[in-house]
Amino acid sequence: MIVAEELTKDFEQFRAVDGVNIHVPAGQVLALLGPNGAGKTTTVRMLSSILPPTSGQASIAGFDVVSQAVAVRSKVGVLSEQQGLYGRMNAGEYLEFFGNLYGIERQVCRQRIKQLLNQFDLEWALKKRLGEFSRGMRQKLALVRALLHQPPVLLLDEPTSAMDPQSARMVRDSIYKLRCDERAIILCTHNLAEAEELADQVAIIRRGRIILYGSLNEIKRKLLGEQEFEAQLSQPLNHWDGKLPQGVLLTGRGENWLRFHVDRPDEQNPQLLNMLLESGLAVRSFQETTQSLEKAYLEAVNNLEDQP
Repeated sequence: MIVAEELTKDFEQFRAVDGVNIHVPAGQVLALLGPNGAGKTTTVRMLSSILPPTSGQASIAGFDVVSQAVAVRSKVGVLSEQQGLYGRMNAGEYLEFFGNLYGIERQVCRQRIKQLLNQFDLEWALKKRLGEFSRGMRQKLALVRALLHQPPVLLLDEPTSAMDPQSARMVRDSIYKLRCDERAIILCTHNLAEAEELADQVAIIRRGRIILYGSLNEIKRKLLGEQEFEAQLSQPLNHWDGKLPQGVLLTGRGENWLRFHVDRPDEQNPQLLNMLLESGLAVRSFQETTQSLEKAYLEAVNNLEDQP
């Protein structure tokens, strides 16, 4: 549904995007992550036929972003950093204006507007001027506009920026449901917990180049190693002899906890638990530790070299 191959963009002597390759099938969300200035927004603008690439190629729903730009714009919904709202219009006028641009029949358009405003808790603001909207309301209305023509591809740049927690949750739930509707979505965000919750794939971009691409689990495993397990104890470790089953590596310890790397969890975890109990330790809990996307992201942008 979304394809980019060696996509590159130069601005005079500056290369903003350098050979980006992306493939997002229908029904999936790709989180495009990276520091400010890494090339995320420029990539989105090329994919939405706003900026022509210097080299490489890309397509949206089978349409080339350069030679079939009009068709691409009909198939993509874009939420950009700048919402582009017209402050003197009210919400209804603004959305009907865009519905007309998309060629949506007026009655159908009004039904979609009502449905979407209700979905994002904005139905009460139908007649309110956009210049009076809060930042969070403006962001939600821009998302409504992006969804109005029911596009099969969504390119979302910081969709929950400036929103209160309740509104942000509403938007994340909506993105999750949109993925289930067989859309392909690219999500640019600095909210790594949001990316971890929503994304099927992650691409980390730095200085215009993608330095890491894969599923959440693949990226975590590559950067952080295999999963670890942690035992929480009911008493201090003062007299523990440190004996462990073969193949179990102690990776951390505290006053009343132990952390292990285990090669074969199904086989070794029961042995490890029995050994701790036989050592006289009262085990309060024994569970797999959580490896966060945030930790993997920081490892990537701080330590990985750019790929050739």
